[in-house]
Amino acid sequence: MKIAIGSDHAGYDYKYKIGEFLKSLGHEVCDFGTDSIEPVDYPLYIRSVARAVALGEFERGIVLGGSGNGEAMTANRTKGIRCALCWNVESARLSREHNDANMLSIGQRMMTEAVALAIVRVWLNTPFEGGRHIRRIQLIDEEW
Repeated sequence: MKIAIGSDHAGYDYKYKIGEFLKSLGHEVCDFGTDSIEPVDYPLYIRSVARAVALGEFERGIVLGGSGNGEAMTANRTKGIRCALCWNVESARLSREHNDANMLSIGQRMMTEAVALAIVRVWLNTPFEGGRHIRRIQLIDEEW
């Protein structure tokens, strides 16, 4: 799978570790930055990941920050993106089964590295359930 990944300074450490984890599983990973723990403005990096996923250049995207909230909000401003802020394995599973999330947001300051990696694994491996959820996805993507 082709996966885009990006973070601000507060998510940099886990971004690097998740990128290595994804590569070890055989995924193609493109890192959109940032490249250090020096403070940056997260929308500049997150928006690039979201656009690449929305344009179909990548199948999925993963973004990280301190809490993951601003990153999810930024990504979700991009048409066609359904970015789920996940804090445990169950929220990750449901974001794929019910919401067909094409992006994942993680808060590095909110969990251990082991939990973050477990979330990523479940999120990648959980298929969209379809059925009654298709209509809801269409409603999410509808412009108003």
